[in-house]
Amino acid sequence: MIEAVIKVQGLTKRFGDIVAVDRLTFDVARGVTTGLLGGNGAGKTTTISMLLGLLVPTAGAITLLGEDMLRHRYRALPRLNFSSPYVDLPNRLKVEENLVVYAHLYGVRGARARVHRLAEELDFVGLLGRPTGELSSGQKTRVALAKAMLNAPELLLLDEPTASLDPDTADWVRSYLEDYQRRTGATILLASHNMAEVERLCGDVVMMKAGRKVDQGAPGALIARYGRDTLEQVFLDIARNRTLAEAAQ
Repeated sequence: MIEAVIKVQGLTKRFGDIVAVDRLTFDVARGVTTGLLGGNGAGKTTTISMLLGLLVPTAGAITLLGEDMLRHRYRALPRLNFSSPYVDLPNRLKVEENLVVYAHLYGVRGARARVHRLAEELDFVGLLGRPTGELSSGQKTRVALAKAMLNAPELLLLDEPTASLDPDTADWVRSYLEDYQRRTGATILLASHNMAEVERLCGDVVMMKAGRKVDQGAPGALIARYGRDTLEQVFLDIARNRTLAEAAQ
């Protein structure tokens, strides 16, 4: 039996009368990249925030790396990391200063050397001395990914990891993630609106709408199930409330 690195059971989050996540249940197997897909407002970011412990669920259970995140999240947090281009690092600090601070927070030994190694791997050595607030959105995305790799995480949560990157750089980042997973056996949960990216990187996909899971499977299996040619067409079928029978016509 394949070990589940992420187990989500009956996960629910309400904000007053609004149900952002509604009884969500799914597993992510070790060493697999799983896509978390859905339109704006589907509940993806809220789900990731609960996985990280930034939001307390209204109901349900979360287990990451064998740890109950509602009771023992600090046992799991040093073994995972997160990246989003929509979460800014402190703008006044230089890039190197920001990354060294985060490296210390994660207990990384040789923090400065680790930062420089990642800057070389991700090709932003020339940005280390610049204030983070002066970076372009694409440069910030690259630095955010470096922050996520500081502790060589076993579990990596990524929210739009190639947003604001040009096609060449985005392709390079995807190759970097594929290589990292091959080398380390890491597990990745990827929220993205780029369906070609999901088809390339993900072995499994969780489709969400209005806070609920509406389908799950490998990209190829979902494409075949809906009688489509691409995952983007499947995404549109779900977003537009087409039934499987209607989608297959």
